[in-house]
Amino acid sequence: MKWAADMKKNANKEKLLVILGPTASGKTGLSIDIARALETEIISGDSMLFYRGFDIGSAKPSTAEQSGIRHHMIDILPPEASYNVTEFLQEVQALITDLNEQGKLPVLVGGTGLYIQSLLEGYAFNQQSEDKEYRAYLERLAEEKGKEYVHGMLEKADPEAARRLHVNDFRRVIRALEVHHLGGEKISQEKSQELVYDAYVMGLNWPRPKLYQRINMRVDIMVQQGLAAEIEGLLRAGVPQEAQAMKGIGYKEILAAINGQMTMEQAIDKVKQNSRHFAKRQVTWYRRMPYIHWYQPDLYQRDGLLANALWDIKGYFGIK
Repeated sequence: MKWAADMKKNANKEKLLVILGPTASGKTGLSIDIARALETEIISGDSMLFYRGFDIGSAKPSTAEQSGIRHHMIDILPPEASYNVTEFLQEVQALITDLNEQGKLPVLVGGTGLYIQSLLEGYAFNQQSEDKEYRAYLERLAEEKGKEYVHGMLEKADPEAARRLHVNDFRRVIRALEVHHLGGEKISQEKSQELVYDAYVMGLNWPRPKLYQRINMRVDIMVQQGLAAEIEGLLRAGVPQEAQAMKGIGYKEILAAINGQMTMEQAIDKVKQNSRHFAKRQVTWYRRMPYIHWYQPDLYQRDGLLANALWDIKGYFGIK
């Protein structure tokens, strides 16, 4: 890949291509095609793909599906590990620098809005220590009075964080309250007034009925591929049911069925419902990012989206 010699735009910034969109929007396939055309590498920004062994429920691309394109940030964590946005920023920033130094355009692909927006807009996260007793107290409050009650506590302590964090994103709600409890500081400081990178950010946008149809179909495929057997295997391997990754959509519902809390049919319906709700929240989050260039895949004929996207990307970065 060769950069045009006369491209001076944001010359002091590292270059980055971002492909985002709600779950089941087609990011994986498009990103692989684009990376192959640009002879570059992919960085995953989907937090569920970080965990080894969590493959089917996360729609993790297999080695064959990766088509020889090097993928970073996949299978980097043991199943029982915890991970946060600060760790993500540190690792991905280093990868972006490394790829730029190699003359490659990094392709960041993701659906975790907090991670992507924090990277692009330069959020600086507070590095407070932990207070396990206070965290346990908040978890007991949630059990007794509901997650909405605890989220209401955050609204009083840090309204900005409360607006950013959905009530069901409970782990981060607790962390935001914990940080405030420890030092009275906000979980994030002021963001940069402009993007940190010379970035072209493209988003995939489907009409809601078609997106929901794709989500339902993908869940059915996951079940056929053996999602329940994958979870049972993780449990036999010693992965605790309380592990962070086990709380992901697809895993927590099927786990409930395995534990006899609902039928498998009910669990599958719940996975579809929660996935649709998650997609809706993702789209809402992306609306806060006015620099996204939106593409509607269903308006293009075969390979049309790829051709159009490559034209725009090459034009933006001056790639010959």
